[in-house]
Amino acid sequence: MKITTTKEELLPALLQVGSIVERRQTLPILANLLVRVKQGTMTLMATDLELEVKTQVEVEAGEDGEFTLPARKVIDICKALSDGTSLTLEVEGDKAVLRSGRGRYRLSTLPAADYPSMEIAAATQHLTIPQALLKRLLEKTAFAMAQQDVRYYLNGMFFEGRPGKLRTVATDGHRLALCDASLENPDDLDVQAIVPRKAVLELNRLLEGKGEAPPVELQFSSGFLKVVFPNGSFATKLIDGRYPDYAKVIPTANTNDLVADRESLRQALSRTAILSNEKFRGVRFMTAPGLLNLMAHNPEHEEAEEELEVEYGGEEMTVGFNVGYLLDVLGVLEDERVRFGLIDPSSSCVITPENPDGCKYVVMPMRI
Repeated sequence: MKITTTKEELLPALLQVGSIVERRQTLPILANLLVRVKQGTMTLMATDLELEVKTQVEVEAGEDGEFTLPARKVIDICKALSDGTSLTLEVEGDKAVLRSGRGRYRLSTLPAADYPSMEIAAATQHLTIPQALLKRLLEKTAFAMAQQDVRYYLNGMFFEGRPGKLRTVATDGHRLALCDASLENPDDLDVQAIVPRKAVLELNRLLEGKGEAPPVELQFSSGFLKVVFPNGSFATKLIDGRYPDYAKVIPTANTNDLVADRESLRQALSRTAILSNEKFRGVRFMTAPGLLNLMAHNPEHEEAEEELEVEYGGEEMTVGFNVGYLLDVLGVLEDERVRFGLIDPSSSCVITPENPDGCKYVVMPMRI
């Protein structure tokens, strides 16, 4: 079996599927990619038994067939080749020979028949969404996902679909991120699914952020999410659990609104954070009419203080926050000005852009 292609055709496809292949595997075959060739189309597939990614590329092939290739090795070889290189891949028994110019690379293969595949149930809910919009939803909320939390249902992102709307929510118990998108989705759409952290990060990598990218279809079934691209697909198991009632932790009676320049506040927090406690990263918000004072200190008795002019006419108060949480929020906001909804020193703060864009963020206070 002989396949002819180029580095520019093959490498992007290899990178799309290869990133989910872990360096250490319980099953040796999971370190390989499954390659299927049919009528001049090569389908590449990778899985870790939790995620599965497929993509297609057009090649010249004399016959159809399937085999596996060691993922990391073939990707590293293709990366190291010169641009514009023509590639020939020949499969001979349990070996695959990759030729490029005067180079010849002989790789071991494993039987394609032994390659595992995720048994995905038939989809019960369908939703079409532009890639750029889905990528925005993920990027605006992913930072708030928990990581290796014993509350396993927090180690992912909550997808909630309703007629005309798709919402993503993430929380680690100390902060919460929520973002809405308006869609022309089915009138009977009713989706509640928790997508694992690794799947969210991988999906975000696969999505194109440009507006002209073709839309993708989200297919939800019992225990699975499948995302269908024009030239491939992405599938993941869902987290089997009940997501907490996030609406209860979003304050609705914000009596003290503070509006500040986002970039000025971000820079001031970054400077103040340098002298904060490295473990707790606390910073004090001290509000006064028209002013915001930021203060941090550490066990070495060092202090940092910044003063900003803001729009604020509420009560004077001092509230402590984890500065890292605030910087994460300011990093994903796009508006030039940001609004902090404050109630009192013991209540959570709601952060939104001055011009609402469907996203809001909740940060719990901390004692300093």
